[in-house]
Amino acid sequence: MNWKKIWIGALIVVVAGMGFYSFNRDQKNFEIAKNLEIYYSLFRELNMFYVDDVNPNKLVKTSIDEMLSSLDPYTNFISEDQMEDFRFQTTGEYAGIGALIGQQKGKIVISEPYEGFPAQKFGLKAGDVILEVEGKSTEDMTTEDVSNLLRGPANKPVNIKLQRPGQKKPFEVEVVREKVNIDAVPYYGMLDDNTAYIRLSSFTANCSEEVKTAFFELKKNDPEAFVLDLRGNGGGLLQEAVKIVNMFVPEGEEIVSTKGKVKQWDKTYTATSAPLDTTIRIAVLTNRNSASASEIVAGAIQDLDRGIVIGTRTFGKGLVQTTRDLDYNTKLKVTTAKYYIPSGRCIQALDYSHRNEDGSVGHVPDSLISEFTTKNGRKVYDGGGIVPDLVVEPDQLSNLSVALLTNFVVFDFATLYSNENESIAGPEDFYISDDIYTQFSDFVKEQDFDYESESLHELEELIDAARKEKYYTLAEEEFESMKATLEPNIDKDLNEFNEEIESLLENEIVSRYYYQRGAIRASIGDDKVIEKAVEELSSPMAYNNYFEPGTVISMDR
Repeated sequence: MNWKKIWIGALIVVVAGMGFYSFNRDQKNFEIAKNLEIYYSLFRELNMFYVDDVNPNKLVKTSIDEMLSSLDPYTNFISEDQMEDFRFQTTGEYAGIGALIGQQKGKIVISEPYEGFPAQKFGLKAGDVILEVEGKSTEDMTTEDVSNLLRGPANKPVNIKLQRPGQKKPFEVEVVREKVNIDAVPYYGMLDDNTAYIRLSSFTANCSEEVKTAFFELKKNDPEAFVLDLRGNGGGLLQEAVKIVNMFVPEGEEIVSTKGKVKQWDKTYTATSAPLDTTIRIAVLTNRNSASASEIVAGAIQDLDRGIVIGTRTFGKGLVQTTRDLDYNTKLKVTTAKYYIPSGRCIQALDYSHRNEDGSVGHVPDSLISEFTTKNGRKVYDGGGIVPDLVVEPDQLSNLSVALLTNFVVFDFATLYSNENESIAGPEDFYISDDIYTQFSDFVKEQDFDYESESLHELEELIDAARKEKYYTLAEEEFESMKATLEPNIDKDLNEFNEEIESLLENEIVSRYYYQRGAIRASIGDDKVIEKAVEELSSPMAYNNYFEPGTVISMDR
């Protein structure tokens, strides 16, 4: 055997490979340089010759945003004036008056003052209309514009002119800004003698410490079961999700791993601390708005057979973002990896790398969905969020209730009620009496708003089809009778859907007196998902049956 020839041949292959790699790299660098040069020359020509004046900052920001949106919704450019919002999203902290504001019927309105912060301490209420901030009219402003005016250095006052519904004259308040830190755990407590409950609303910095503190407090009641409510939690910091799972699984257990194009983003996260409790029965509650870090917690708990997931399928965000510093105090939040929960599955639901011809994004096709197994051997699947062990669908609101919410009728009635009534019973004791509901019904009839019956809409389409096919005359009487039955009637519908409307009213009114914490307390009693969780956790035998090897957690879409 001629080893010299073999060695020379191998060297040629390596050199050729290096040359090919170098060629590809140089080609890509050339393409980047060429297109940047084209962009610069195009921008220069636009700036010089476009018929109207152009705003360079706006043009560049638009082009950057459009470019990044072609990749995925999570890769974003963060401009200098957006840095405060970005810090709030990741830390839950900012300096301001401590209130959620929104736009309602063309006006900027305080939607919710945060309990214990300046807006509440200085007497601002939900429903107050913000007319001016520091003498500047809010008439043509967006909520973002007003929010920027309200924020500022801590311990500095901001003058706000407001109009309170039910009062004739506007009034001014000088509110002293404070550092505002929104609790990631808005409420925790005992659901019954044996079941602890924690609501986690976001995965901001140190939220795991809030969960740990709440859990220690609840442990004093010696609970046998624990409910972690992640419904509506859109996620946040991956490390905080790892720390929360770590509280309930043995040290050294793998919780999540990340894999990307750049090897430095490949990492396996394990439980690095001693757990708080490895035996308490656990139920994690999820819904369609539980995403990202929420899915890591729910998925790890499910894959490790440490607890059960109850509710509805989660959003399906299996992508990890990292922030990179850019020039002029700006940042790029870029998707750098996908994450994989302990079974090895990625729960990303939308396939951004293979868009349809029209640019739309489809779900991961069924043909690419793979089967995995949990620690005990239960069958689970990737490609579409976390499917609960027990699916409990929320009740669908009637079209009337939806209209009452979207047209702020419930909100406006709660505003007037709270302005006219100094106090109410506690969150668990307050209820909508017949007298209050009559007041609300009268209030609704005074409002100018429309609502549609979806059933009537479907019926009208059926009638149109029947007329085209000449069947309408054969069943005209039945069609018209059904149409009369389904026609929206405010008196009839207020009576028909009174239970769900009363629940909406109760939560909104309670929030005016007891804020977010009180609203959560008031809603727990009517929450069928929580009710089901308590039921399943109360029986050790029923709970343990979920972890039988071979069980299939269906992936039906």
